[in-house]
Amino acid sequence: MAQLRDYLHTAVPTPLMDAGVEVVDLHAYIAKIDREFKTQRRTKDLRLCIDYRKLNVQTIRNARPLPRIDDLLERLGGAKFFSKLDLKSRYHQLEIRQEDRYKTAFKTRYGHFEWLVMPFGLTNAPATFQAAMTTEFRHMLDRFVLIYLDDILVYSRSLEEHVKHLRTVLERLRQAKYKANRDKCEFARLELEYMGHYVTPQGIRPLADKSEALRVWPEPTNTTDVRSFLGLAGYYRRFITRYSRIAAPMTRLQSPKVPFVFDDDARRPFQALKTAMLMAPVLSIYDPTLPTRVTTDASGYGIWAVLEQHDGDVWHPVQYFSHKVPPIDSLDDARKELLAFVMALKRWRHFLLKA
Repeated sequence: MAQLRDYLHTAVPTPLMDAGVEVVDLHAYIAKIDREFKTQRRTKDLRLCIDYRKLNVQTIRNARPLPRIDDLLERLGGAKFFSKLDLKSRYHQLEIRQEDRYKTAFKTRYGHFEWLVMPFGLTNAPATFQAAMTTEFRHMLDRFVLIYLDDILVYSRSLEEHVKHLRTVLERLRQAKYKANRDKCEFARLELEYMGHYVTPQGIRPLADKSEALRVWPEPTNTTDVRSFLGLAGYYRRFITRYSRIAAPMTRLQSPKVPFVFDDDARRPFQALKTAMLMAPVLSIYDPTLPTRVTTDASGYGIWAVLEQHDGDVWHPVQYFSHKVPPIDSLDDARKELLAFVMALKRWRHFLLKA
C-alpha cells in the first residue's frame, strides 16, 4: 500500500507520448485531479485495473473482433525463423484524448486521479489496441508479421530474409514510438512459444507446461472443476482425435439439469484426455502446394475428421476435427457419413478451395 501511495503522490500530468523517453513507472501514466470519482482496484504487481463496469455499460461497444488463434497459426506455413516482440505495458502506450480523460477517473485514499493513457478494464481497450497495431503494420500483416494485441510475431523462410523483416518491424516501432519489453523479446529462433503453442519449422504442438497441467489435474469435484478442465483441454482439441466423443461423458456434467456424479463413466474420459494431450502429435501447418486429403467417420456420438498433407514421404496431420451432432442417431449410416463429409468440407473450405 505504501508503494502505491508513493506512485500516486508523485503522479505527473505530462502525457506519456510527449515525454520523448521510455517511461516505466506507473506514476507517469496518471494525473492527480481534485474531483470525486469511483474507487479503484489494483493487482499486486501495481498494474492498476479499475472497476469500470458502470462506465462500460454506457460505452458503445467496438464490434471489431480480435484475431482467431487458429487463423494466426495457419499463416506460418513454410516459415523457418521466428522472432517475438512484446510491447511494454500494452494499452498504456496509447494516449486518451484530453476531453475523454475525466471518464476514466478514480479515487483512492491518497487522492483522485484520471488516466492520461488507455487503462486496463475498459470494454473497448482490446479492440482499440488491436486496431491501432493493425493500422500501424497493415502493409506487413500476413506477409511476415502476425499481431495479437501486444504480441508481435515476425516469421520468415530464411535467416537473411528474417533479418530484413525484423529491421523493418523494429524501425516501424521506433517511428511510431512504441516500446518493446526487451526481456520478453526473442530473436531469430527456430522454435518459440506463441499463443499457447510451440511453433517450429515442422509445425505446432502444445506447450509442455499446459500438457503437464492437464496430466496433474486433480479429479473434478464439482461442475466448475469440470468446466475448467474442459476449457484447457478444449483449447487444444485440434491435436486430439475424436475429442468430442472422448469428452462427451464429462461435457454432460456441465449441465445444471444433470446431477454431478463423477463416476467411472466420467473418470475414463478424464484420464483419456490427459493421455491424449501427453501424446499429442506435432501438427503440420497447411501448405497449399502439397497433396491434401480429408478422412471422415461418423457414429452415434457425432462426426470425426482429419486433414492431412503428404510431404513426399508420409502423410502428416494438419488438424483434427470432431463435433457432436444431437440428432445423428436418427440418420442411417450413409447419411451419417455424408454429414461428416459435408461438415469437414465446411470446416476446412478455406484450405480445400485452394487445393
